[in-house]
Amino acid sequence: MGGMTTPQLTDRTALARNRKRAQADALFLHDAVADEFHERLTEVNRTFTAIAIVTGFPAFWRQHYPDATIISDEDVLALEPGAYDLVLHAMALHWANDPVGQLVQCRHGLKKDGLLLCVFLGGQTLHELRASLAEAEAQVTGGLSPRIAPMGEIRDVGALLQRAGFAMPVADSTPMTASYVNAFHLMHDLRKMGENNALVGRIRHATRRNVLTEAACIYAENFRNADNRVDATFEMITLTGWAPSDDQPQPLRPGSATTRLAEALNATENPLPRDDEN
Repeated sequence: MGGMTTPQLTDRTALARNRKRAQADALFLHDAVADEFHERLTEVNRTFTAIAIVTGFPAFWRQHYPDATIISDEDVLALEPGAYDLVLHAMALHWANDPVGQLVQCRHGLKKDGLLLCVFLGGQTLHELRASLAEAEAQVTGGLSPRIAPMGEIRDVGALLQRAGFAMPVADSTPMTASYVNAFHLMHDLRKMGENNALVGRIRHATRRNVLTEAACIYAENFRNADNRVDATFEMITLTGWAPSDDQPQPLRPGSATTRLAEALNATENPLPRDDEN
């Protein structure tokens, strides 16, 4: 197994170049994530004094957490083992070549009973644009090329926390909708966000203009809203997990309950017939 390597989906050089072009006025998704972190942390009855933030946008997050240690979201994270009581993984996991590896590294960076909050783009993100580009490219060129990174589905990503060894794992999803004049404005905004194509398998030449024009027409036909603009979905998935600790609440063993559910609900229990009674 030692000779196996993680498949490289993301071109890290291209990703860094895209992020360098990002503009502060287009980082509304990061603003939403910062609000989400703040809201969730206010619900936790604890003061965090050693915070690390894993991100590809250090300047943005340093403004929000000036005392935090900022960690680049490289494949190998520069997290000091057992040094932090809070790790925030901010808008980066959808570009990770090894998402589970990222979470494992975050767990190793946490002190016992330390908290991880991780927000990233989920599988429903830009489904309108993906469908429109795929249909347009198939019609014009007769084929398809990788354009948008594969993103995790909410039904699957919760298991990532368990695989990474976190206690009390929770995964939830929040859709956000933004509207644009047309698909060209959306694609321009993605570039300003630093979220345009950085896949290893992307085409390395400019997309044919007629493919983009056809995609914009398909987009407008299928996803126009009441204001005569087009909608774009961004699915924000949040993962919450705690580094294991002996004093955390532990689930009961199956069959160890001392009270029947019917008694707790003050309901009448109707046992199912045994097979030999049918």
